[in-house]
Amino acid sequence: MHHQLQQTVNARYHELDPRNRVRLTVILAWLQEVGAEHALQLGVGLKHLRKRGLTWVLSRLTIELLRPIIGTEPVTVSTWPVTREGFFSIRDFLLTDHQGQTIGRATSSWAALDLRTRRPVSIDEHLPDYPLHLQRALDDPFATLPLLEECQSGLQLPVLRANLDMNNHVNNTIYAGWALEAVPEELITRAVPVLIEIGFRAEALYGDSIRSCCAPSPEDPAILIHRIESVEGNRELCRLRTTWSNHDSSATQHPNK
Repeated sequence: MHHQLQQTVNARYHELDPRNRVRLTVILAWLQEVGAEHALQLGVGLKHLRKRGLTWVLSRLTIELLRPIIGTEPVTVSTWPVTREGFFSIRDFLLTDHQGQTIGRATSSWAALDLRTRRPVSIDEHLPDYPLHLQRALDDPFATLPLLEECQSGLQLPVLRANLDMNNHVNNTIYAGWALEAVPEELITRAVPVLIEIGFRAEALYGDSIRSCCAPSPEDPAILIHRIESVEGNRELCRLRTTWSNHDSSATQHPNK
């Protein structure tokens, strides 16, 4: 089944949080890894795009987690491209446990960026064909995320060398980590994020400082609206919306395989 790729992964000890749960940034890195490998197999990997003067950039990502991933339990990540229309190609993901039960679902929207002009290009005109699988893992129309007006809790962080990837850009998984750092401690200790929606707007650069802010949504205190901006230029880098659920103790009692 060339139009899908499946890989089984598991966390290492340094990728677990104090409650023996796999960190969100690690789960997002799994998606990035398996998605990149599949793109390579389909002839549209980063190295193929680079030869054409292009690169992939992540525009939107939504991940729904039905339960926390515990300890080093094995997780199977399946991925496939769903659509390619205009500037964007949508790639979806399914995460299942060793019993085949769904743990998570995700969808992502990618643009092919011209490295010289820094502008997206038409995917059909610039990239070879690759097989699509029209089933959505998570049906998100990617409506614009709300702008956070008033910061209720937040912190300022430097962009570290450790945040940069091989393109010398802050890796997209890092933004989610920055967002979680601003979440009030009392929420983190009693709840888990069950839906994370991310809209990438501009790049953070090494040497910048960023401000990560959040506040509860006026409609629902279990939903936080986030803004990540560069301190120097006040540029908005990223918007997120996270939905939290009080964790039921049974959900975290999975054996640490």
